[in-house]
Amino acid sequence: MAEIKEFVINDRRKFTAEGELRPEAKTAQRHSPEPGCSPEPGHSAPALKTPPIPFASTAPDGPAPVAAQVQATQVQESQAQESQLRESKVQASQVQESQLRESKVQETPLPTAEQAEQAKRAYDATVDRLDTAIRATNPGMERPPEITLQQVIQSLYMQALMQLGGAALPGQQPQVDLLGARQTIDMLVVLQQKTLGNRTPAETELLDTALFELRIDFLEVTQALSRSAVARQTQSATSPAGPSIPGTGPRIVR
Repeated sequence: MAEIKEFVINDRRKFTAEGELRPEAKTAQRHSPEPGCSPEPGHSAPALKTPPIPFASTAPDGPAPVAAQVQATQVQESQAQESQLRESKVQASQVQESQLRESKVQETPLPTAEQAEQAKRAYDATVDRLDTAIRATNPGMERPPEITLQQVIQSLYMQALMQLGGAALPGQQPQVDLLGARQTIDMLVVLQQKTLGNRTPAETELLDTALFELRIDFLEVTQALSRSAVARQTQSATSPAGPSIPGTGPRIVR
């Protein structure tokens, strides 16, 4: 009968049943040299260093998280509220300024009937004292007549004539104020409209005649100024180097 030899079974598994690395596998891995490299005599191979494995970013590519979107929406709403608040403050300030201006205008109340009567009596008394002093200084001087509508019409009529160059002395060039003459004529028109139905026949005739004459004079002066301007332009075009001859027509007051 053949002799049976003993044999030994070595467990070369690196992990235990629980999934842990066996101590023998750790020692063998720590002392095993790298492929292609033989350790020098008397020196053990260095332990391998496993580089750390970088963790991949788990943030998904795409839209921002919901929390960030909510925060951005809140910021926008806050900014809109602040803008509306500023606008409301500006509008309120403008309303206050407008009300302040209106209140300042209304601060000056209209005079009452009693106040107006007191002012009239004080004015009449002052005028009487002034007339008395003038007559005392100039004996025989009569009291100046009261102002009537006819005097107002005549005063405005003479003022318009002077503005149209009617006050020029003989030999002098008339001084014309067209804008001033127009305003004076317009004053007579307003006076004509506001006194309609409250004038005597003599006052109506005087006012109508004054307006007619002033309007005719205004047209004549404007036509004369136009002819004078055309004559100067023609003379300048025909003889630009010649001396300018002063015109004899009216001159506009500037």
